This record gives sequence, structure tokens and C-alpha cells, in this order.
Amino acid sequence: QATMAKRRAVPGIHPYDGPAGGWGALKATAIAVRTQMDTLEAPVTLMRTNQPDGFDCPGCAWPDKEHRSTFQFCENGAKAVTWEATSKRVTPEFLAQNTVTSLLQKTDYELEDYGRLTTPLIYDAGTDTLRPLAWDEAFQRIAAVLQTLPPEQVEFYTSGRASNEAAYLFQLFAREFGSNNFPDCSNMCHEPTSVGLPQSIGIGKGTVSLDDFDSAELIISIGHNPGTNHPRMMGTLHELARKKVPIIVFNPLRERALERFTDPQNVIEMATYSSTPIASTYYQVKAGGDAAALKGIAKALLQLNETQGHAVDHAFIAEHTEGFAAFAADLAATRWEAIEVESGLTRQDLEQVAAAYAKSNATIVTYGMGITQHNKGTANVRLIADLLLLRGNIGKPGAGICPLRGHSNVQGNRTVGITEKPSADFLAKLEAVFGFTPPKAHGHDAVKCMQAMINGASKALICLGGNFAVALPDPEQSFPAMKALELSVHIGTKLNRSHLLVAKQTLILPCLGRTELDMQAGGRQSVTVEDSMSMVHASSGKLKPASELLRSEPAIVAGMAKAVMPASKVPWDELIEDYDVIRDLIEKTIPGFDDYNARIRQPGGFRMPLPPTERQWPTATGKAMFSVFSGLHEDAAIAEKDTLRLITLRSHDQYNTTIYALDDRYRGVFGRRDVLFMNDSDLQRLGLEHGDVVDLETALPGCTQRLEGITVIAYNISAGSVGAYYPEANVLVPLHYIDEESGTPSYKSVPVRVTLRSKEVREVKIA
Repeated sequence: QATMAKRRAVPGIHPYDGPAGGWGALKATAIAVRTQMDTLEAPVTLMRTNQPDGFDCPGCAWPDKEHRSTFQFCENGAKAVTWEATSKRVTPEFLAQNTVTSLLQKTDYELEDYGRLTTPLIYDAGTDTLRPLAWDEAFQRIAAVLQTLPPEQVEFYTSGRASNEAAYLFQLFAREFGSNNFPDCSNMCHEPTSVGLPQSIGIGKGTVSLDDFDSAELIISIGHNPGTNHPRMMGTLHELARKKVPIIVFNPLRERALERFTDPQNVIEMATYSSTPIASTYYQVKAGGDAAALKGIAKALLQLNETQGHAVDHAFIAEHTEGFAAFAADLAATRWEAIEVESGLTRQDLEQVAAAYAKSNATIVTYGMGITQHNKGTANVRLIADLLLLRGNIGKPGAGICPLRGHSNVQGNRTVGITEKPSADFLAKLEAVFGFTPPKAHGHDAVKCMQAMINGASKALICLGGNFAVALPDPEQSFPAMKALELSVHIGTKLNRSHLLVAKQTLILPCLGRTELDMQAGGRQSVTVEDSMSMVHASSGKLKPASELLRSEPAIVAGMAKAVMPASKVPWDELIEDYDVIRDLIEKTIPGFDDYNARIRQPGGFRMPLPPTERQWPTATGKAMFSVFSGLHEDAAIAEKDTLRLITLRSHDQYNTTIYALDDRYRGVFGRRDVLFMNDSDLQRLGLEHGDVVDLETALPGCTQRLEGITVIAYNISAGSVGAYYPEANVLVPLHYIDEESGTPSYKSVPVRVTLRSKEVREVKIA
């Protein structure tokens, strides 16, 4: 952004020179508190965040440290908490005065900013409004529709904000009903991890703990922006950087948090307005060029081993792995010239990384959706595992693979049964414990669910949280499919646009938030979540609920199940009276939850079993498996001269589809989201200037998707790559353009063409 000041002025675009964190973060936190919560109540609530007797932050899934600091929340965590604990309310009077048609014209930011839902709602087509109804009537209306439908026509969607207890009951409800249709948010983000890592190391989870970061000698960070998407990680990176541990970053954009960070809890840095450099080296890989970069590092490492020795751990490979010979042969056949073209990096760059990797005795690779949201996302994940296996960096202190999950319990939901492909062992245990025969046929993931809705094969959708249609690609197909359903049901805390894509019958059921007191017949209840490092711990809110009509997510799921299946064999009332009973059943049906209730009552909770940390490999062969990534690129269409690779991005004032405000502070964007980030060389090559208004079209055969009237902004992004905000840019992502192994949409590498619309700088209203 250094040259921005020399360019023509564009409304809402100006450089932000501060570090990540620091006083800017404290100011943003104060604004979030002032605009959403009572100023006296907010500090007490925030101090309970991630504390042993408090609630788990509804934001990211980065694990909790030992509680030695004054506060255990970050700027974006504070936004998540205040956004949920807001004093604003959506009342029946407000809804009576605003039609669904008019509300659907609002942005998700505007809708959520209206505040918390206060009563169960049903869509009234006659008045085009949402009107209140009683809980029992809501459940009976749901039952009346579901009882007429074959189970395979009903979809059960889960957001990663749901607790283990709610998610377990949700899958129990669906499976007793007869469906394995479990589209969930993991299908749109880390499904390549869940599919790829079991093939490589036997489990679909990371292998590192926070303690491993304390003894790591090298961090390789690929395809993630921790300052925005998992900001509590910045404390860990800050500590490592100050200890001079090298942090090598691969990312198409220069992200401020990976450049320099001021820890708000560091008195000296705050007092002196100083900061700590984070990345020791920063490589701006092309969007979609990760496989080429990873293969280049591995190729250089093997060549280094031939000339100097000791760069590859052959003893580990011989004892613990299979497939190395084929992997090495593919690398030998891969040309350096092709690696450089596809990655956007030089051979020297990648050889330097290989040399640093060979020098380190304990290396952690962290990665995010910049790796997974590609049409070779699963293969990308396996390449990272391959790189770690070359030097035995799984199953020893300070080393391992670290997928960075988004929502605070997206990993836990999968652990407790939210999957469209359940194992035979899990289904057998459900049958033994509950006495019903669950369905065995695989169900739908998120994309297959929407495709079934589009072609009319699915008739009903039950959403446990989330903003389903808005999160998915291709709204031109997805939005009408929602409206064609017989029934849609949404459990949530606030309005969003998916709620307003009303079906023949649409119900919105308001639930308690993570911050709120959950009182049941057995007293105050706690729920549990699993973080990115497989730690399971309790979460217990204390705030007075936003409305006396709110119910907990487990209670809502149980209420639906009882109404839909009056002869159910599950003791739903007993489960809701005391969530300990739910956890007892989880313990009986899912391995790793031994002494569940006792262990969650210990500060910090407990860790789920991770066999690869003991160098035990639950794969089909009993060994860790190398893979072969054939070729280097994802799609031949991207290689055309007039195409660029589009990355969809979250702003700093955003969490998934939740948008807290219209600023993206670190990238220098304020009060707007209609921008396209582009490299200077691409601007010049295409005859464009900073501030031009352009149209985008998807450059794939048979695709007609367009995004019109977006302002192009010169930015430090890798050549050949462009970035635009999610979910606005989802219109350019075809629903079928997915990673075939995992079903995850390719949000991070869509080939697009850019055409000039206007040389006039667009005027925008700055919020």
C-alpha cells in the first residue's frame, strides 16, 4: 500500500500503517462494546471469555493457554462476544412493520445488527411477514411436514458454533428419523483435512498441542491470516518471533498480522508504540500455486539430501511409512521451470526454505483455507503431510501438522457424529445403545445437499445455526432452491439472509447464545466444545437470556425430535434435564470420551486420543502414507493469458458470513466491501488503474457467472491473483467447481476475467 498515496483518491481506501493488534485493536474493541452492549455489563462478560468457569469464545477454535493473563480474548473475540450479547432486539412489532421482501434487500451486516431474535417465528405469506407462534405449535408444524416426507428428502445442516451436546442430539434425531444427510460448515472449509489426513496419517485432525509450539524450531505458515481468522494464535506467534524462531510464511497477500504485531498485553510494546516482526521470510505464492511450492520444497530437500546428507529421515521413513519411492520418483520427474511458473516463486526461494527445513529438528506446519478451498484441496493437505513425513516431523515434541479450524466447535461436531459418511462401528453402537436401526447409506454433504434441493430431490432443510445459502457458492441457483422447499427451519440467534429465503413453510427458532445462562430442570447447564488441537472443555454462560422465550439448542432439537417421532426410543426429556446424561451417551457410543463428565470438570478439560502423536498410524496399512500429486496446477483454464485466479477473502470486521462492520482496517479499506485487490503488474497488463470500476466473469467452460461494478484496488498481492470479499464474490464460484475428493468448493482459485466498466471513481457512502 506504500504507493497508494501517489494514486488518485478512492473513497474509503487509504493506507493503514499500524501493526496488527496494539492500540488499534483496543480501539476497535471499545467501539464494539459501545455500539452493542451496556458499558457496565460488557467488561464483566468479556472477562469470562475462555475462563475455566466462563464460556468458550464463539469465535475461533484456537486453544486456551494456561490462565495467567488478565484477559483471554482478542479483538475479534470481543466482537463475537458483544455481537452475540448485544442489547439490541428484533421484536414482533419490528417484524410486523417490515416485510420479508424488504428485509431481504438488506445486507447480512444490517440484518444481524438489528439484534437478537426474541420469539419463535413463522412466515406468513399473506402479509409477507414473520409472525410469532408458540413453541409447541412450531414443533407440530415441523412434524406435520416431516412426517409426510421420505427421510432421504430431508437435510440436516450444522454450523460449527453448535456444542458437542447439541450436535450429538441433532445427529441422533436425524438418524432415528432415517437420514444421513449432514451438510455442515466443515464441508465448505476443512473437509479436505477430514478426508486427506486419514489417508496420510490415519486421523482427520492436527497432531500438535500448544506445548509443541514452545519447543518448535521452525514454523511454516501456509494459506491463512491469523490476525483476522484465528487471532488468539497471534500471541503464540508473537512469543515465537521474540524467541527468534523462524516463521516462514506462504500467502498470496501481504497480511499485516503476519508482518508485525503488537501484543495488547505487552506493556512495553503498548507504551512505546512498538511491534514485533512476525514472518522471518514471506513468500507470496500464486493463488492455487501451493502444490507447486510444496513439491518444490520437497524436491529441493531430496536434492539437498543427495549432496549433503541428513536432510531426509530415512530411518523414520523405513519404519513408519509407505509410498516414499513413488513420491520421490514424481518429484524427480517434476521440472523446476514448471514449479516456478505455477507457484510464482523461484527455485532459489524454495531451496532456501528446504535448507531452513533441513536445519530444524522440530517443525510445525500450520495451514488454513488457503490450502483447502481449492479443487485439489485434499491433495494439498496430503502434500503438507508428505513434507512433514520426510523428516519425521510427526510424533515428536515441537513438530507436527496444524490445520487451523474456524468456528469454535467445527471439529467437535465431526467428532460426535456430524458426518454424511458414518462408520459402521458408530452406527452399530447407536443401534446397541438406543434400540433403533440407523440408516447405512451415505448422505449429502453441503454441495450435494444444494444440488438435491435445486433438482427437487430434497424437500426440507433443518439448520442448526449458520447462514447456509449465503455461505454456499452460486446464489443464482442456491437462493431459488431455498424458496422451492416444502419446509425450512432455522435455529439461530439473529436474522440472516438464508432465513429470509422463505420456503412454503419457514420457521425461525431463537436459541440461547454461548454467553447466556442455560437453566434446565437439573439446574445450570454447561456444554462442551473441541478446539483445533483436540482439547475438549466446558463452556458455561451466565448472562440473562435475551428473551425469556429462548431455548437452548439441545432443547430445541429434542422438542423437534419428540414432535416428529412420538414413538422415539430416545429419552429426550431426560437428556434435556441434565446434559450430563447426553455426555454419558456420547461416552458409550464414541471412543475417546472416557470419564467425560469427570474430565470436563477439570480446568482445561482433556485431550482426545491422537494415535499419530505416539507414531501409531490407524491407516489401512498401519503406516503413514506418502501420496503423489500428479502435475502441478488445478485447472488448465487458469493458464490462459487473460485469466486471473480469484481468492475470496474475509475482512477484518468479519467472521464467516457474520459481518461486524464495513471496515477492513489492516488492508486499508473503510466503509465498503465492493473492492477487488489486484497486483500493480496485472493492472498495467490489463490497462487498468487504481480506482477503476470493473466487471468480473468466471472463466470456466459453460459458466455465465458475473459480478458487476466492483472497484479495483492496487494491492500487494501475488501477480496473477486477485481478491474479493466473501460472500459477495460467491456469485463467481460455480457450485460444481469443487475438490472431488472432499466436495469442498474452490473459493480460493476461481479463474476469472476482468473487464473495464468505468474510469470514473465510484462514490460510496462511508459508514
